[in-house]
Amino acid sequence: MSDQSTSPSPNNAAVQAPDEDSVGAVVSLYQKQKKIYTRAVSGWFSTWRWALVWITQVVFYGLPWLTWNERQAVLFDLVSRRFYIFGLVLYPQDLIYLSALLMISAYGLFLFTAVAGRLWCGYACPQTVYTEIFMWFEHRIEGDRAERMRRDAGPWTLERFWRKSATQAVWVLFALWTGFTFVGYFTPIKVLAAQAMSLGFGPWEWFWILFYSFATYGNAGYMREQVCKYMCPYARFQSVMFDKDTLIISYDEARGEPRGSRSKKADPASLGLGSCIDCGLCVQVCPTGIDIRKGLQYECIGCAACIDVCDGIMDKMGYAPGLVRYATQNGLTNKFDRKQMIQRILRPRVLVYTAILLVICTLFAVSLFTRAPFRVDVVRDRSTLARIVEDGKVENVYRLQIMNAAEKAQSYRIKVTGIDGITVPSNAVVEVQAAEARWVTVGAQIPFEAGQQVGPGAHVIHFEVERQSSDASEAPVKIQEKSTFMVPR
Repeated sequence: MSDQSTSPSPNNAAVQAPDEDSVGAVVSLYQKQKKIYTRAVSGWFSTWRWALVWITQVVFYGLPWLTWNERQAVLFDLVSRRFYIFGLVLYPQDLIYLSALLMISAYGLFLFTAVAGRLWCGYACPQTVYTEIFMWFEHRIEGDRAERMRRDAGPWTLERFWRKSATQAVWVLFALWTGFTFVGYFTPIKVLAAQAMSLGFGPWEWFWILFYSFATYGNAGYMREQVCKYMCPYARFQSVMFDKDTLIISYDEARGEPRGSRSKKADPASLGLGSCIDCGLCVQVCPTGIDIRKGLQYECIGCAACIDVCDGIMDKMGYAPGLVRYATQNGLTNKFDRKQMIQRILRPRVLVYTAILLVICTLFAVSLFTRAPFRVDVVRDRSTLARIVEDGKVENVYRLQIMNAAEKAQSYRIKVTGIDGITVPSNAVVEVQAAEARWVTVGAQIPFEAGQQVGPGAHVIHFEVERQSSDASEAPVKIQEKSTFMVPR
């Protein structure tokens, strides 16, 4: 009887209180993201971060308003397929330059990451920059961390309502300004400003202004660290570019542990404590909410806010700075000084990235500097391969597209070579307006005897287009394009 009463069964096991240690925690995959309240911080790295914010935003918001040769200095005119960058006029055929810029950006990112971790993320990434700006608005209107936490934890009051409303209004206005500026790179911004007075945007302007504004508002105002932690792929593959000699934001555990609070006058050695007073400020200033004392984590964006706040605490306590600092894993393990750590930066990986980056940048600069001031494309007229014209001459018809990349009208003379006696009309001089492209129909002719001499079939010829300049200081420029001449049987 007693055996039956104490033996477990499905029924009484269900009603028994489970042991606390044997129960796993249940975590909802859809639980609400806990808001991170960041504390304002000042310091050397914060100054650099805000300097980058100012530089990038002055360039972004100011560049569309600059004028160059009576036009917008930087304009990507998708309708006419012209890309104006100060004195450069690029065409879709110049896509190679975009490819070179992407390669330079990629290898630059690899190099900076191998040397000093996520410098791009911490200082110049648009997500970081706009999050800094939106948090600054929030701090100015709603107060610092403690005040915002207290107000959000309490009931809705008139003060809370007007502060939240003011924050949202400033965010929305700034996001709309950002979307307007972005579209101003594709539609002349002065035209766009005139349309804004009457809200007379076209459908595409409306779409992209609202889309980019919403993306800025959502990413910088609400998603913030979630973009860096969950949406940005760089956080996932950054460790591939790290090694033990990469400068990363590190907590000196040997110096800081065991951590613990103490008075300013106390001697940490007599208390058996390290330099860390366990104030938690390094967590409070972190925009992604991590504790740098737990070691390198993929959520760390390298903003160095924890370095600034920790150095401030060390200064107040009378301790040496650098408990949290840029250091390498080898440097912390082997107790290298700064000079030794910097010397180990020049390792094979860094040298290879640097060499590749220098080669690409040099080729890009040389190609851009020696770029021809016009382009020529030759297309055969496929409707008629060859025909006999007056005097028994054999004629092929071609269409030439001449693209003038200069900021003034130019004249071009067309010649053709490759077969004895081949000619084009003597008046084959074409005028193309500034930064325009023009299609020209050209008939190339050879005497009947020349056709018999070379025989039937396709024969290689070259069109030579020469710029005719009235300015003696401009050197003559010629471009040759290959095509074929068909001789009928």
